[in-house]
Amino acid sequence: MSRRILTIDDSPSMRMLLKASLSAQGFAIDTAEDGVDGLEQARLNPPDLIITDINMPRMDGFELIEAVRGESGIASLPILVLSTEFSDDKKARARQAGATGWITKPFDADKLAAAIRRVCP
Repeated sequence: MSRRILTIDDSPSMRMLLKASLSAQGFAIDTAEDGVDGLEQARLNPPDLIITDINMPRMDGFELIEAVRGESGIASLPILVLSTEFSDDKKARARQAGATGWITKPFDADKLAAAIRRVCP
């Protein structure tokens, strides 16, 4: 059975790119446009993994990670951050919030798929 991944990004083109490249690798993809939408979807239909951007309106990636970690039904989900940000401070903040890993945009589809398989075997 393929892994179901929830990708959360405020950029429609990034959501489309993620869906296309990850679907081609055999993953089932759901998308959300920001942290509020993503958290709601994760609660209603928990995925196997969440991939989230950091900079988004309404609820950013840090807030989303903290919210997921605080929800009993989804708290243990692996969460990968996919962001143009790459400062050590931001990575440390994401780890502190509970992120499982960090991938910098632009992403390489094969490396992203390998990272997904590492955290979500």
